[in-house]
Amino acid sequence: MIIAPDAQFPAPAAVSLREAFWYWLRLGLVSFGGPAGQIAIMHADLVERKRWISEKRFLHALNFCMMLPGPEAQQLATYIGWLMHRSWGGVIAGSLFVLPSLVILVALSWVYLRFGEVPAVAGVFYGIKPAMVAIVLFAAWRIGSRALKHPLLWGVAAAAFVGIFAFNLPFPLIVLVAALCGTLGARFAPQAFEGGGHKGTGRSYDPALIDDRTPTPPHALWSARHALRVLLLFLALWAAVLGALALWQGWTAALTQMGWFFTKTALLTFGGAYAVLPYVFQGAVEQQHWLSAAQMMDGLALGETTPGPLIMVVAFVGFVAGWTRQVLGPDALFASGLLAACVVTFFTFLPSFLFILLGAPFIESTRGQLRFTAPLTGITAAVVGVIVNLAAFFAWHVFCPQGAKESVDGVAALIALAAFVALWRYGVGVIRLIFVCAALGAVLRLWV
Repeated sequence: MIIAPDAQFPAPAAVSLREAFWYWLRLGLVSFGGPAGQIAIMHADLVERKRWISEKRFLHALNFCMMLPGPEAQQLATYIGWLMHRSWGGVIAGSLFVLPSLVILVALSWVYLRFGEVPAVAGVFYGIKPAMVAIVLFAAWRIGSRALKHPLLWGVAAAAFVGIFAFNLPFPLIVLVAALCGTLGARFAPQAFEGGGHKGTGRSYDPALIDDRTPTPPHALWSARHALRVLLLFLALWAAVLGALALWQGWTAALTQMGWFFTKTALLTFGGAYAVLPYVFQGAVEQQHWLSAAQMMDGLALGETTPGPLIMVVAFVGFVAGWTRQVLGPDALFASGLLAACVVTFFTFLPSFLFILLGAPFIESTRGQLRFTAPLTGITAAVVGVIVNLAAFFAWHVFCPQGAKESVDGVAALIALAAFVALWRYGVGVIRLIFVCAALGAVLRLWV
């Protein structure tokens, strides 16, 4: 029985910026599982438990973030932080989503370069990787169960999966076609796209602090003058930092080239980290020779086991590049790596803040307007198919590390199956699952 919200279930009290700060910090420390897992964690926290935002407004923001280049989970946190506490709230939420991962990756990168290949954590990696397959599949199921409310949306999701899995279509093209399907659907089949990604689970949550009927706050109203100020501010900040690096070390120096290269990377990260990793590999390994191919793969493994966006693997790339290029001299290797990691992170994530603070006011003004929401609903449906493809990518490389059917790792497959059952049937938390699988992997490797 669904109970309609009423005065018996009042909305939560207003949340202070201090309280939000501590939540975003905690999220940055526990946001394992890639974008799908991170979005699932935020939904469970902010929609179901804390009720800071309603499901419809959460999904409306998510649809917008899915359209953007860059890490969608970090952008979603920035969006919600901005909606609740203005620009500083967005900056704090987005920054704390990234900073814990940066600190952890810098520490792991130092251990990696100082002590070699870190064999002690090989077993931990072995247990975590199949858990990631289960986490991504489970997140696809959760998002799909909310977003795919009509056979046409199932068709969009299936077509997106086939397009990216079988034909290797670029993600921006899939997004464009999905948005076009939504636009046409709003005209010829509005019943399919009215709810789509906005009906949620069908269950009724108690009133939220930012509910479906909550008026748009003044700071979230669209203003062309404000948008121009935001754009000019970010362009000035980007130019000032890149210009300072060029004046300090020269345009061809490693730090300056990192700033320029990862700015371009940030504008090409449609489809998540795995869609842009070939570009990063080509530029950082083959063209700039900042690190070797083997080091790049090791960095990806470290990135998979740390909280935060997977694209944070660029911090590892920066640290190794700064260390090997000795950007601050041979007597300051750690400082060189730390500075380079910070430079790379800054230029990778700066555009994400710009996209949210510039575009979110316009997106807020489109709530309830089918001609705007239908394309976003189509994109959400397509993203479900893309997430399933990501799970298939994980599964192939985890279960068949040699790329041959004869070398299927049955133990890894069993760990993934057990992890999925634990998530789906028993509601085990993502963080607990990761630690259990890591411990199991370490024990199994010690016995082998």
